[in-house]
Amino acid sequence: MSQSCWHRGYDLSVEELKSSALVPGPGEPRVCPSWDAPWREALVGNLEILVGQLWQVGITEIFVDGSFAEEKDHPNDIDGYFDCELQRLSSGELQTELNLLDPHKIWT
Repeated sequence: MSQSCWHRGYDLSVEELKSSALVPGPGEPRVCPSWDAPWREALVGNLEILVGQLWQVGITEIFVDGSFAEEKDHPNDIDGYFDCELQRLSSGELQTELNLLDPHKIWT
């Protein structure tokens, strides 16, 4: 099973997201000359790491949203959320599991 994330109701793998218009841009460079494809590619690279960690702990419903999912030339980040059991989240169990996987302990 491939890792996937959701964008505007579409089921996409991370690889499909990378090649969607959200990364390289919405057409010819002259249409959006300030489109920051390298930055968007870096954001998706970071997302891919986080999605991989979520998949390793059994989280499979991951959603991408925010200005990245719109036609903003240079979004600050990628907003996202995921579905999980409330008890697992509120007990801190999920955070602990994710931080064991992440060398930077970014999960808060």
